Amino acid sequence: MGFSPDPIARKLSSARAKIMFPLLTRLLTRRSQPLHWRRSFARAAVDAEKAPAIRELPPFDYSPLPYAGPAAEEILAKRREYLSPSILHMYKNPVNIVEGKKQYLFDENGRRYVDAFGGIATVCCGHCHPDVVEAIVNQTTKLQHSTVLYLNHAIADFAQALASKLPGDLKVVFFTNSGTEANELAILIARMYTGCHDIISLRNAYHGNAAGTMGATAQSIWKFNVVQSGIHHAVNPDPYRGIFGSDGEKYARDVQDIINFGTSGHVAAFMSEAIQGVGGIVELAPGYLPAVYNTIKKAGGLFIADEVQAGFGRTGSHFWGFESHNVVPDIVTMAKGIGNGFPLGAVVTTPEIAEVLTHRNYFNTFGGNPVSTAAGLAVLKVIEKEQLQKNALEVGTYLKERLTSLKDKYELIGDVRGRGLILGVELVTDRELKIPAKAETLHVMDQMKELGVLIGKGGYYGNVFRITPPLCFTKEDADFVVDAMDLTLSRM
Repeated sequence: MGFSPDPIARKLSSARAKIMFPLLTRLLTRRSQPLHWRRSFARAAVDAEKAPAIRELPPFDYSPLPYAGPAAEEILAKRREYLSPSILHMYKNPVNIVEGKKQYLFDENGRRYVDAFGGIATVCCGHCHPDVVEAIVNQTTKLQHSTVLYLNHAIADFAQALASKLPGDLKVVFFTNSGTEANELAILIARMYTGCHDIISLRNAYHGNAAGTMGATAQSIWKFNVVQSGIHHAVNPDPYRGIFGSDGEKYARDVQDIINFGTSGHVAAFMSEAIQGVGGIVELAPGYLPAVYNTIKKAGGLFIADEVQAGFGRTGSHFWGFESHNVVPDIVTMAKGIGNGFPLGAVVTTPEIAEVLTHRNYFNTFGGNPVSTAAGLAVLKVIEKEQLQKNALEVGTYLKERLTSLKDKYELIGDVRGRGLILGVELVTDRELKIPAKAETLHVMDQMKELGVLIGKGGYYGNVFRITPPLCFTKEDADFVVDAMDLTLSRM
């Protein structure tokens, strides 16, 4: 005799099923979302027939010199033994780059790659530009280093040329060796000039890794547990992930709240990038900087523009990133593109503000080194002669349009942003929830490297492609980069 449940039991079982089945379905669907790119081999085989074809690398009339140095494995072993474990490398199988020319890099086997990262937004004129190399060599053969306590025309010539690129009364230059040094000096100047200690920067910002700049940086992954006093972080005016979308003035109210409830009512400075580089190529919401500028001025503070990544024509529309926001800073910091890869940074401010450093001795042994400043002057001349800012605008606009077309094609792409040749592509596993696609980002990067494209990544979650190539990039290079990304995404 078979088992027959009573009517009440059957009703409870049926009710439980009606509740549990949809819940189980949603749970399974949600759990599978981060892995939605892992399709069956059968499906992948069908998709392969429809996959876009990767074109050949753009023609380039150059062959690298034969390489006779150590192989990648040997270099990696030495790094592990003798370098700090904090120095990481990209890719599962690290690439050994031995030569560079214009917008291309070559590995130990002579293979050519499109460099869409530019040494982290640093190489602006192109790798080993002959004019920059010549300036470095010529100065090195005459005088490699002495001291700024003696006269030499190289530092004065470059300071004059650099000041001519800035608006208003921004014409006094202090040379440093890096962006971190430049930002540290800017913070010091602001505090000394105003007599206030408080600095306001943005969440998600990156300004360096020394004492003051680590404080101004607002991502836990870049901060050590050391004293970082007098720093306040305002809500980030992020049009993609921010709570107010693209309404810059609403975000700006938080700065006034910080002044009212977190300071004495007076501040030293507000510090910001126009486009957050390490933070994932985040453009600040329109209207934000002008509103904050007015707020800071009323509180007696200065405006520090961090142009380490966005400066030197990279945005295309302007030479400096802050110019697109119609504001004029009190202090501008710069590095990276200033030397095309040569260690060099600078702080530019007004004569009145600069005077504050005369109250004590300020000195930088290598800041203003004749070889560094000769390189910097050559970089400025190349940018002008070859119209690299104009090229960044034209090629960058074209590249962004092509990347945006991929967003319409693949759900994995949540956002395409930036301007000129400082662009970001954010990957998410769910467009509505904006869940960071960290594993997928690493996978795409590795696969694009195998296809001949080197790009960077950033953002707090490590899910944003940073595309910051040399400013001599061409539309053919842009096509190759986008086609490689298209092919990789089609295989997922």
